[in-house]
Amino acid sequence: MSDQLKDDYDVVVIGGGAAGLNGALMLARARRSVAVIDAGTPRNAPAAAVHGLLGREGTPPDELLRRGQQEVHGYGGHLVTGQVQAASRDNDRDGFTVTLTDGRHTRARRLLVTTGLVDELPDIPGLRQQWGRGVVHCPYCHGWEIRDQAIGVLASSPMSVHQALLFRQWSDDVTLFTHTMAPPTKEEAEQLAARGITVVDGQVSALETTDDHITGLRLANGTIIHRQAVAVAPRMVARAAFLAPLGLTPVPHPSGMGEHLPCDATGRTDAPGVWAAGNVTDLAAQVGAAASSGANAGAQINADLITEETRLAVAAHRDPFSAASEARVSARVTHPGRHGL
Repeated sequence: MSDQLKDDYDVVVIGGGAAGLNGALMLARARRSVAVIDAGTPRNAPAAAVHGLLGREGTPPDELLRRGQQEVHGYGGHLVTGQVQAASRDNDRDGFTVTLTDGRHTRARRLLVTTGLVDELPDIPGLRQQWGRGVVHCPYCHGWEIRDQAIGVLASSPMSVHQALLFRQWSDDVTLFTHTMAPPTKEEAEQLAARGITVVDGQVSALETTDDHITGLRLANGTIIHRQAVAVAPRMVARAAFLAPLGLTPVPHPSGMGEHLPCDATGRTDAPGVWAAGNVTDLAAQVGAAASSGANAGAQINADLITEETRLAVAAHRDPFSAASEARVSARVTHPGRHGL
């Protein structure tokens, strides 16, 4: 489903995952002209199902997106296939110019950025091929599916010991591989021992599989430790390079888990007129939380537009015949799909 990109919109949503579609749904229902631009490369594409989402437990990710797209389209929202190359402030008009990699461009009064993130995995042969299946990161997303299996936790971040303790809830056979990280502290080692979690020192050189199923982790010395599933904490980096012209760049997340695009509780970023929602700003958000943040940002954007339109309407009411007032009101009233004036 891909609509033709129009010349301008009230809001352009960059990223068509759960956060972007829910934000667009709120805006379209508020009778805003809105376009969702998405490259079609969702982060959770390797996963078989979405979990922990009330009413949609076990739904395949592509099916959830398809339903969301239909809902947005049903309220008049545009769904555009493409990748954004840059977003810049339009100095000639109030708002932004959004340029796609194929040369198309459009204008928007506001932007909602929901491009998600990229998972950077340790450079270990076989790991990427099993990502989202036998290699997982979140116990709440995948713990039930690998319950009671022999789980290996590959240390890759300061949160790896915590990750091992979490996965112990789903299996009594958990092994922490320190890999290239420092050994657990004395306190951490005591916690791991108390929970029956084995610690294996030494660098991991490869993931072993048979018939596309994980069978173990091979250490640099050649030893193979039998495992059926592997948990790893990827370095998560927000997809936001296209925002550089607006002075927005990802910064290190306080957790040390990667880089995110900061925003306040409403989704508002440091760049006026730009909001963010979902994993691009909240690295740990699951589908439900991402969708909720998108809905909240959509409502906040609509309120911000109403404030602007009310200010212009008051100015026109006070001085209905000035040239500037005529131009502003004409642009707002004659634009297709705009309401409120």
